[in-house]
Amino acid sequence: MADEETTEEDEPKKGSKKPLVVGLILAVLLGGGAFYAVWSGMILAPATEHAAVEDTEVAPDEPLPDVVFVPVPPLIVNVGDGNIKRHLRFQAQLEVARSSEQDVIKLMPRVVDVLNGYLRAVETAELEERTALIRLRAQMLRRIQVVAGTGRIKDLLIMEFVLN
Repeated sequence: MADEETTEEDEPKKGSKKPLVVGLILAVLLGGGAFYAVWSGMILAPATEHAAVEDTEVAPDEPLPDVVFVPVPPLIVNVGDGNIKRHLRFQAQLEVARSSEQDVIKLMPRVVDVLNGYLRAVETAELEERTALIRLRAQMLRRIQVVAGTGRIKDLLIMEFVLN
């Protein structure tokens, strides 16, 4: 029995691995935090970045661009597949150079026709996506610009887009 006791006492006691695991986790978290702080520019950001932000601010003395907003008549479009019928209520305004305002007003029936045709062709599932409005706006703007001619329409501002 004495031999058994000496062998147990001769063996060194194994320490816990808990401090090693905690140390590794803290090292990973601190390293990730430091990476994010440098990457996002919170620390060690170049000084030229702040100067660029100040230069892009619009001075209050500058005149606003010479544009007008031409309202597009509200559209209610039937959308849906099969038995499920839904309606899309759409209202927008066109940003137009003041010199082209009368031309765009004359072309409004064509603009409404293009919008009607496009919105009827879009599937309901696509309308329900979160990013759909950005894509649809770009598609509609391009179609309107083709109808109105080069340089007349600067932007399409969506005022109402409701699907029920």
